[in-house]
Amino acid sequence: MSLAELVIVSVKVEGRSKSEVARDYKISRYWVHQLVKRYEAEGRAAFVPRSRRPHTNSRALDPALEDRIVRLRKELSKQGLDAGAETIRAHLATAGAPRLPSVSTIWRVLTRRGFITPQPHKRPKGAGKRFCAAMPNERWQADVTHWQLADGTGAEILNIIDDHSRLDIASTARTTVTGPDVLTTFRRAFTRHGIPASVLTDNGAVFTGRPRGGGRVALEIECDLLGIRTHHSRPYHPQTCGKVERFHQTQKKWLAAQPAPATIIELQRQLDTFRRYYNTVRPHRAVARRTPAQAYTARPKARPANPAIATHYRVRRDRADTSGVITLRYDSRLHHIGLGREHARTRVLALIADRHIRVVDAHTGTLLRELTLDPTRDYQPLGRPPGPRPKNP
Repeated sequence: MSLAELVIVSVKVEGRSKSEVARDYKISRYWVHQLVKRYEAEGRAAFVPRSRRPHTNSRALDPALEDRIVRLRKELSKQGLDAGAETIRAHLATAGAPRLPSVSTIWRVLTRRGFITPQPHKRPKGAGKRFCAAMPNERWQADVTHWQLADGTGAEILNIIDDHSRLDIASTARTTVTGPDVLTTFRRAFTRHGIPASVLTDNGAVFTGRPRGGGRVALEIECDLLGIRTHHSRPYHPQTCGKVERFHQTQKKWLAAQPAPATIIELQRQLDTFRRYYNTVRPHRAVARRTPAQAYTARPKARPANPAIATHYRVRRDRADTSGVITLRYDSRLHHIGLGREHARTRVLALIADRHIRVVDAHTGTLLRELTLDPTRDYQPLGRPPGPRPKNP
């Protein structure tokens, strides 16, 4: 039996006064009067406890604002952009919404309208060790990813991001990204954003020559000249460059929602449009829901150490071709070094100290040629008249 039923029975069956019942059960006389009035109008339904929830809530979300949240969710998803609760709230703030709902309110709206399926909580952030630069320009991450044009032709995109702020430093489209393309893109980024303290890449041939004979590519030489430390991930371990790998995914999701570009120029226009939105509009979870541009400008920039360029040594094993020529890669360019037809098919050792080169016979140790490489020329001539050498008398 509920208290309401006890009060009603005391008044209607026992015939006791409302004041007496109120005093005995320590409730207000007004409440006794309301219960009796409800019993006379509804009968036994008055015994059932009623919700005390107010009929109106001044803090309830306006239905028009809820519909606006849903529209934003659909529009952002259709464009291939992030459409989470934090991003939607940022767009509402930019548009000047009169009453800005909290992130949790937007999340509940999206869940109630069927846009989000609640999932079990992921492991806590402290479960793994995160590596993040403490200052802008402390570390840039760079990588090359692939995309297709409208006719199915393949294209490559070079992306460079700032490790600290996630700023899209550069996104360049090429049919094939070469070493000179990488150097040109980095030089433009240096002019626009300053020189970083370090650069992190994978072991692609456009980034390093260490896995392919120990040489240096154009980017490594440029970084050495400017005092920029270069780091490379372990082979087959993309997690080391996880930030730029994750950026590829966000970028490709947006590209997939756009009309397929017919040319590299159109693809570059799309990348430029995405970079402006990503840097200045979209809040990023990794930088406290600021935009990358805000996070990049919030702190002083790191600078490279004073350059201390050591001589680069290496030994290259090669075999002269039928014309007596060997090849050597320097500054991302392939150079041909002539030894003379008399040394055709000879196995040689090239002893290299930067641009100073000594070529010796691998079997006898005889010096075949000594030169200083001219990086402006492809073929390094012997410096003697063409034709066969005169026989010794």
